[in-house]
Amino acid sequence: MRFTLLTSIVGLAVGAFAQSSAADAYVASESPIAKAGVLANIGPSGSKSHGAKAGVVIASPSTSNPNYLYTWTRDSSLVFKALIDQFVAGEDTSLRSLIDDFTVSEAKLQQVSNPSGTVSTGGLGEPKFNIDETAFTDAWGRPQRDGPPLRATAIIKYANWLLDNSNSTYVTQTLWPIIKLDLDYTANNWNQSTFDLWEEVNSSSFFTTAVQHRALREGVAFANRIGQTSVVSGYTAQANNLLCFLQSYWNPSGAYITANTGGGRSGKDSNTVLTSIHTFDPAAGCDAATFQPCSDKALSNLKVYVDAFRSIYTVNNGIASNAAVATGRYPEDSYQGGNPWYLTTSAVSEQLYDALIVWDKLGGLNVTSTSLAFFRQFSSSVTAGTYASGSATYTTLTSAIKTFADGFLAVNAKYTPSNGGLAEQYSRNNGQPVSAVDLTWSYAAALTAFSAREGKTYGSWGAAGLAVPSTCSSGGSGGGGGGAGTVAVTFNVKATTTFGENIYITGSVDALKNWSPDNALILSAANYPTWSITVNLPASSSIQYKYIRKFNGAVTWESDPNNSINTPSGGSFTQNDNWR
Repeated sequence: MRFTLLTSIVGLAVGAFAQSSAADAYVASESPIAKAGVLANIGPSGSKSHGAKAGVVIASPSTSNPNYLYTWTRDSSLVFKALIDQFVAGEDTSLRSLIDDFTVSEAKLQQVSNPSGTVSTGGLGEPKFNIDETAFTDAWGRPQRDGPPLRATAIIKYANWLLDNSNSTYVTQTLWPIIKLDLDYTANNWNQSTFDLWEEVNSSSFFTTAVQHRALREGVAFANRIGQTSVVSGYTAQANNLLCFLQSYWNPSGAYITANTGGGRSGKDSNTVLTSIHTFDPAAGCDAATFQPCSDKALSNLKVYVDAFRSIYTVNNGIASNAAVATGRYPEDSYQGGNPWYLTTSAVSEQLYDALIVWDKLGGLNVTSTSLAFFRQFSSSVTAGTYASGSATYTTLTSAIKTFADGFLAVNAKYTPSNGGLAEQYSRNNGQPVSAVDLTWSYAAALTAFSAREGKTYGSWGAAGLAVPSTCSSGGSGGGGGGAGTVAVTFNVKATTTFGENIYITGSVDALKNWSPDNALILSAANYPTWSITVNLPASSSIQYKYIRKFNGAVTWESDPNNSINTPSGGSFTQNDNWR
């Protein structure tokens, strides 16, 4: 028995060393290649971005199967956020002119009329443009409402650096108008349906809700800093509403985050892991309300997400149930064959590295009933409790988690070709790169994961100490609960739907959009088949309403007669219905 145990310990140590060595080698070799890969895809001088205007990020130089020679607001903003972080931290001071090009280009794109509308009628939700800064007019999944908040987050980071370096005039006259357009759009439209970051599901999306929340919090702090205080109360109110709505994505029975309120899938999705790393705030500790990387909910979600891919990819065959594997967007994926993605696999490692950073800063970690299954991957005897950094349990867990995180980089390393080029995906069957070549987001994701592995952080965005409002508001000028003369009414309707179909509500008062199917409020499917929303309605009032279905552009109303409620004089009220 003693020999068997010793052999097991030695085997684990050898495995950990192998994973860390592979990750070390990959970081050393891939870092300069990934940085060059990003820069090559930025116009006008990038070696693979011919035809792109200055500051325009091409998604990929691939022009067929698939054609990604376009610029996406989401991808561009995530890429430039990584570059701006490097610049502000003093890691690469040569990037300033490129960042200035980016801000100028984005200001132009904001003003381009497109199929989503004009700058004042919804056009900011347009997901992608031609690389010459003209509108893309073919059919697409639009709008996508994550682009504006992500762009605001990136530019606010740069603007704060400029303020720190005595360039306030440029900030207030040039950058603030760009930022304000995006923040206004976010505050006014967050509760409208949106295509998710994979451009497939039109509902509400966890990633979008979270980055909208972050951007508005940053917007409040930034507006206060430059004296633009007139927007502060409105942004704060909608940030509170977003934080409240964010909680509805948590699936307590499955112990994971449901990525979208619609779509008809399991909801297990890299969307949620990407959210955790792109809303990471090292000052917020392991806060669960904002789903910080080391929070019990984010860790539980990570395990459920990773485990969803263990048995479906041939490249994962034979890998231990507590070891790193290749991961993709979501287990039901069929796009380009439904394969692992470089950026989704590296995102797992980044969340784990972020968690390790915070545990080290806090001087310990906390295991809860929610996160227990995650931690038991690394120590089967661990129990719920708090473990200080000097304890043997803390050392055992964090060492194993570091090895686990390195393993995901090692998986990507195994399937990265010898030239270091990162495509979008690699084959689920044999690991060969597939889909778009030289994906900019793949390179940027590698860089941010490598930085997290080095223990680097890039500042706080205000997630620490936030309180979730007791009731949610659907938007407007409210502050997250029933205001004067209003009642927080929760509508629950039991309705089965098909893939891509969503449930909305509209009715006879302003808060229910005055019978407008176009502006109807989308309900959350977090507790499917029950769909829910909480809305502030006039107190002591008789109100009529109906639920509607939206699917592929078609609108289906409930059968007559109208539903009706009489709201109480105060407090809250719950209405339970069945679709008819």
